[in-house]
Amino acid sequence: MNQAVQKNTLYVGGLAEEVNEAILHAAFIPFGDIKDVKTPLDHATQKHRSFGFVTFLEREDASAAMDNMDGAELYGRVLTVNYALPEKIKGGEQGWAAQPIWADADTWFERQQQEEEMKRLQEEQKAAMQVAEDLHRKKMAEEREGEKDEDPMAMAEAEVLKQNATS
Repeated sequence: MNQAVQKNTLYVGGLAEEVNEAILHAAFIPFGDIKDVKTPLDHATQKHRSFGFVTFLEREDASAAMDNMDGAELYGRVLTVNYALPEKIKGGEQGWAAQPIWADADTWFERQQQEEEMKRLQEEQKAAMQVAEDLHRKKMAEEREGEKDEDPMAMAEAEVLKQNATS
């Protein structure tokens, strides 16, 4: 993982349905001052998605909470507690909604041109390889032709035939 870890925000997984932000806050407050508690909602059911985030004011408090609460039980469910990864925003730093629909047009055209150039170069390389292969086959065939002329057995037989013809 090459993303920077947020050392004062904890991911808390495995939450029971009954757990809300107030209960999550109460479970983690013994470890230090809490800045924020969030339990993302499922838009379809309007219930949390079995995980939440607890942000402490101090990194040391977050570390102590993670050490003590990972594997602990809350409302009959075993919790998984880790440092949270930063939230990803689709479409760059500001997100797709902050950009006009045509903002990607220039890069799209550039990508299309690059793809066409790559195809052209691959075709040229393929053609050059075919020419080199044909030349190699022709050279090998010529060498085989030359070998037939220089075959020592054939030369010896021809010499014997010449001697027999003259005698």
